[in-house]
Amino acid sequence: MTQPLRIGTRGSPLALAQAHETRDRLIAAHPHLAAPGAIEIVVFKTTGDRILDRTLAEAGGKGLFTKELEDALLDGRADLAVHSMKDVPTWMPDGLEISTLLPREDTRDAFFSRGGHTVDTLPAGSVVGTAGLRRQAQILERRPDLTVVPFRGNVQSRLAKLEAGEVDATLLALAGLRRLGLTDRITAVLEHEEMLPAVAQGAIGIEIRSADDATRALLAPLNCAATTARVTAERALLAMLDGSCRTPIAGLATLDGDRLHLKAKVLSNDGRQVFRAERNGSVGDAAAIGADAGAEIKAVLPPDFFKS
Repeated sequence: MTQPLRIGTRGSPLALAQAHETRDRLIAAHPHLAAPGAIEIVVFKTTGDRILDRTLAEAGGKGLFTKELEDALLDGRADLAVHSMKDVPTWMPDGLEISTLLPREDTRDAFFSRGGHTVDTLPAGSVVGTAGLRRQAQILERRPDLTVVPFRGNVQSRLAKLEAGEVDATLLALAGLRRLGLTDRITAVLEHEEMLPAVAQGAIGIEIRSADDATRALLAPLNCAATTARVTAERALLAMLDGSCRTPIAGLATLDGDRLHLKAKVLSNDGRQVFRAERNGSVGDAAAIGADAGAEIKAVLPPDFFKS
């Protein structure tokens, strides 16, 4: 190699942990990449990192954490970009694609509270901070007597705000906490029946230039077929619903051998309206399964549901 393989990433502790995992997996698959200077991690600040005073919905939805990384791919400043797949829009810029999905982490959400309260034991009127409408809607569906407020920042800053008393409770993805070694601070892990995850939660995706066959070949051994099938179904669901961070959509695909099961859920922001769909089918039909579940829900949504 005449120049380093450049891994583009955001600069948050979690993003860097995911970039380092990608680097380590590349070295394990290709020992020559362990040579000094063979891989370079390049940090880019995204729009989502700069805007911390608004929710993602108010700031513009999905794409806030990917655009600058994609620009770096397109102009040659990076050879691959590492993303949390739940942040990646269902459409990709021309010339770019997600070529690789690493093995998926735990997809559940973790709950944190001051005083050791669970979701059910929080006193009425308690304030729950969350950055996403999906968690807000499902919390209010279960506990309409709670107050939910916007809560932005990286994992460490949100936990610091909780400890400082800015909110009474908050929620974070268990996958990120595991990657950061912060699971010891969790009050409770929410099972999927309590809180259905975001589409592609816990999955790391690697984006490349579509014409870059050399990088594609290096990444090929890292791809997880099971994660790919699950994420394909979930993102097809999201695409059918035209989902973004402005829409409370949850979805989870699980595998049993060569069979795929998908659960989907769409809520109003206040959690009062809930629409569900479930599908089973062959792993090879993952995209069709997701699209079909999305179409079922879309057919029964009230007009302008996502604009309310």
